[in-house]
Amino acid sequence: MKNAEMKKKSVQELKEMLLSLQEECFNLRVQKAMGQLQNSSRLRSVKKNIARVHTFLAEKRSSEEKG
Repeated sequence: MKNAEMKKKSVQELKEMLLSLQEECFNLRVQKAMGQLQNSSRLRSVKKNIARVHTFLAEKRSSEEKG
């Protein structure tokens, strides 16, 4: 997902996105452990998206505290 799209989302939408990404990450890790993971680069991109969502959530929280 693009950064511009994430900026438009509300805190609640970002939290929902984070939850779904964490579930996907878990499923990919299980597949990797079982040797069934087809696209190993997907795991890395999901982890990066989780970090990206965390960053935007922190930005939104700090902007709410300031003003």
